[in-house]
Amino acid sequence: MVDIAFGPEPGQRPDAGARHAAYLELTRRKRLYGGLILILFVALMASGFVLADDRNAGGFWNGLPMLTAFPAEVLSEAWAERSRIPGLMAGHLPALIETLNIALVSTLLATLMATVLALLSTRGLARWPRLTMPFRRLMDAMRAVPEIVIALVLIFILGGGPVPAVIAITLHTTGALGKLFSEVAENADLKPVEGLTSTGASWGQKMWLGVIPQVAPNWLSYALLRLEINVRASAILGFVGSGGIGHDLKLAMQWGMGSYAKVVAIFLLLFVTIVAIDQLSDRARHRLVKGK
Repeated sequence: MVDIAFGPEPGQRPDAGARHAAYLELTRRKRLYGGLILILFVALMASGFVLADDRNAGGFWNGLPMLTAFPAEVLSEAWAERSRIPGLMAGHLPALIETLNIALVSTLLATLMATVLALLSTRGLARWPRLTMPFRRLMDAMRAVPEIVIALVLIFILGGGPVPAVIAITLHTTGALGKLFSEVAENADLKPVEGLTSTGASWGQKMWLGVIPQVAPNWLSYALLRLEINVRASAILGFVGSGGIGHDLKLAMQWGMGSYAKVVAIFLLLFVTIVAIDQLSDRARHRLVKGK
């Protein structure tokens, strides 16, 4: 007799109970491994916290009450002088404009540099295929070093001001955007490039006419996202002497009591600006990607 369920060959049917037992054993093993990994993670987090607390200058538990005491002191003084806050915000507009200029110039320069590096490091599109890996490692090095580290080195060499901030943010943003741009370019359709190649087009013409029209919406979306990030980065770099509204905030906080209204005014001005840029960039990205 032919076994229509398990083929024409005679033999013992698979044991359903054995399969169920094997499945339960595999499930228990996964849960055991997951529990061990969780225990290891918690142990590493606890040991890391204890080590950090021992090396901390003040001590986490002793300073924990200040998490509410200091903000309450700042807000109470700012509330008492709330009538001055609009005027203080207007007085710091020039510093805010300097911060925005740093972010805009850095993003523009980084976008241009990242475009070139991305096309030179994209597999199947690179002008010199043997140099694809060196260009990729160059972008890795650019984004591996934080902006604040680059800015501190440049301030030591060039002195304080917006120029070190522009260079630092440009270098880091070039590495980050170059990586994103390259990944988008790798998914581009190569048929237009092949058609341009058959007509004798140069590498630049193939990139400009065959690749960039496909990837431009996503590239612009990433560039606008980096603009938001760079506004915050340029404000942070002001704390290390790169100018802008971050520098004003640092000075106001150093004065302490009596200047807390100025601190709140700068925070509000920076918050409103970042929210406005975030909303405008989000709408622009939506129109670019969705087309409406």
